[in-house]
Amino acid sequence: MRDSSSRPSAETILRPFEAEPQEAAPRERPSREEVEAAVRTLIAHTGDDPKREGLLDTPSRVRRAHEELFRGYSECPVEALNRSFEHAGSYDDMVVLRDVEFFSHCQHHMLPMTGKAHLAYFPQDRLVGLSKLARVVDIYARRLQTQEALTSEIAATIEEVLKPHGVAVMIEAEHACMSLRGIAKRGVSTVTTRFTGTFERDRQERARFLSMVRER
Repeated sequence: MRDSSSRPSAETILRPFEAEPQEAAPRERPSREEVEAAVRTLIAHTGDDPKREGLLDTPSRVRRAHEELFRGYSECPVEALNRSFEHAGSYDDMVVLRDVEFFSHCQHHMLPMTGKAHLAYFPQDRLVGLSKLARVVDIYARRLQTQEALTSEIAATIEEVLKPHGVAVMIEAEHACMSLRGIAKRGVSTVTTRFTGTFERDRQERARFLSMVRER
């Protein structure tokens, strides 16, 4: 088992969502005009003419698409889990959410990364609606990501907010930066996992989670 001290802590991962000091200046984003001008530059770089009829409205379309694809930067995953309810103690087994589809972008090439996330937690004092867990996946996925970071961020958020006995996260994804360029190998899946608490300590529970994920 790997040394957990080498992994990023929940505090480190969740720090961007803490209240910023009042004197800290907000991150300034480029204007719509600047974004659309950058898209025109990219079109010209491809060898096409951004002024031709079929491309005249492309910069504004690309800008609007990016606002949708990367909306996770304006949403807080912690708030998505805040609406939990007390766990009465009548349920003492893991809660598993399987096959949560997500769409993200690799931070290295800004190319698509698509796949499925599988989540589980052992409730202690709090339970949360299943859609809220899927919402956490979506918020983090709608950012520039690496699959390893995405896996860790989801697990850390569930652990920090719900304080369960343990969290398990498994992500299977295909990366367009590998399938469309470079080595150009399609159909290759990358699998990453993160286990905390009971799932990290107990091999049987970890194996049971993986078995439930693989069952079809």
